[in-house]
Amino acid sequence: MEGDGIIADTVFQLGPLQITDTVVTTWMIMGAIAVLCWLVTRRLRMEPGRVQTAAEGIVSAIEESINAVAPEQEGHLLPFIGTLWLFLIIANLSGLIPGVHSPTSDLSATSALAVLVFLAAHWFGIRTQGMKAYLRHYLMPSPVMLPFHIISEITRTIALAVRLFGNIMSLEMTALLILLVAGFLAPIPILMLHIIEALVQAYIFGMLALIYVAGSVQSQQLTQQKHR
Repeated sequence: MEGDGIIADTVFQLGPLQITDTVVTTWMIMGAIAVLCWLVTRRLRMEPGRVQTAAEGIVSAIEESINAVAPEQEGHLLPFIGTLWLFLIIANLSGLIPGVHSPTSDLSATSALAVLVFLAAHWFGIRTQGMKAYLRHYLMPSPVMLPFHIISEITRTIALAVRLFGNIMSLEMTALLILLVAGFLAPIPILMLHIIEALVQAYIFGMLALIYVAGSVQSQQLTQQKHR
């Protein structure tokens, strides 16, 4: 079923490695974000113009969201959470471009993002409290809880990947089916629905990632306080 948006098409092959359209689109989005950030930050001024004002507003909004979940951690979490949010918004909206499928409608891409969040949560936890203090909380309140903590980490990572994949894939398939049935009689409502849902799903994924990372950091702080 290649070309239907469920299985990614292979664009080219490097030996045994197949480069799909999901990978190519992801590379293009990453390149676009890098160029955009460079253009915005290369000439920062004390009296910002419209572009700099908009960029500062976006950064301030992300900082406030992070501070609401993880107080005093926005300096550490902003680069990761902010980049993740920006990537998800562009990736989800890329499906609006004719002939382009959103990378987040591919389970392999959402799985990679979920694994990235999984690794980031542990990395920030270890960075904040150290390896020993971090691993200790998996034994709290009793070592018997260790298997349940591990299962919880795995299941929430799987749920994070499947949730985004399912919502974006179903959104694109629904829009396609409606266009096939109704033609172009209702393109604007469909377009608005796609934009709103894409933004909502990006926000949900990013907020869940923030909660997981913040929970990892804060659980280490609670464990450290109990052992003082």
